[in-house]
Amino acid sequence: MSSAPAPAHGERSEGRRGSLAAPRLLRGDEYVADATRRIHDAKRRVLLTTLTIAHDHRTDDLIGALVAAARRGVEVSVAADVFSYADVAGTFLPTGYRTSAWRASDSLATRLMREGVRFSWLGREKGLPWRGRTHTKFCVVDDAVYAFGGVNLDRKGVENADFMLRIADARLADDLETVYHQIQHMNAHERGHESLAFRYGADRVLVDGGVPGDSIIYRRALALARRADRVILVSQYCPTGELGKVIGARENELWFNPPRNASPANRVLIASSMLWTGHRSLYTRRRYLHAKAIVFFRSGDAHAAITGSHNFVEGGVRLGTREIALETRRPETIAQILEFHARDVRGVGAG
Repeated sequence: MSSAPAPAHGERSEGRRGSLAAPRLLRGDEYVADATRRIHDAKRRVLLTTLTIAHDHRTDDLIGALVAAARRGVEVSVAADVFSYADVAGTFLPTGYRTSAWRASDSLATRLMREGVRFSWLGREKGLPWRGRTHTKFCVVDDAVYAFGGVNLDRKGVENADFMLRIADARLADDLETVYHQIQHMNAHERGHESLAFRYGADRVLVDGGVPGDSIIYRRALALARRADRVILVSQYCPTGELGKVIGARENELWFNPPRNASPANRVLIASSMLWTGHRSLYTRRRYLHAKAIVFFRSGDAHAAITGSHNFVEGGVRLGTREIALETRRPETIAQILEFHARDVRGVGAG
């Protein structure tokens, strides 16, 4: 598993760099607390893209830090996805029928802009609401990066079983700033861009640009699964499509939410995916599982893992969802993912 493939058609590689600085896995509350401290000390830039952001007791300090940074002249930019706050009423009916959550989030956006934060909604509220969704999640604070996990910035997002990786690496921070601005540019034109791969030694950052049917993350997961003897998958959802079939043909452990853990819409999605694929989940805890990672094992070779925002379902690929992930062979990073799996997913030693 140690060799990196040539770029596929429609995929741009940004060339090889030296290895990344060592990542540290942070659970949801640890991520928010750590990012808040760094934002308070930020000197140059804070770039935050997230599916959801809301003003509540889990995020008050973080939002306060964003405002304080903007007031002292730091470039602070925040982007969130409009679909996150638009249910059927919010999407297809006039503004007066929008949900209280939408109105609260819009009020937060107004406050941030009034304080000097550059805030933007990603996506659109017409046509198929799931198409062009930005599921990418990362935060850049000067030369530190929080990425390659699934934590959303609201109470539920922070309290879910989830994590982010913190990596203090100026090259990665610069590359993700490029990704951030590219998302903004392509969103303004209601288009996606080709997949991107940034290489750092044996690790790669994978970026799905939002082109329907194109996902470098799904392709790499599929390629690694085909070469693996055993696979451990952690996801919000049951894996589907060709990836689900390939994983099912190998020794595997599948850990995703049982239908009872999910909202009504997601309950139907998970139950139907399980019925269609025949997969069953080993996850039995009540805490909502939101982390997304696969560890690939192969006898006599280095292990590999993909971790990030992608849920490893085919539907998001077809719709052109924007995503980001890290493909890694670094033993210490994989060990942290497996420790998270043992404690927060399996519940070993959780107390």
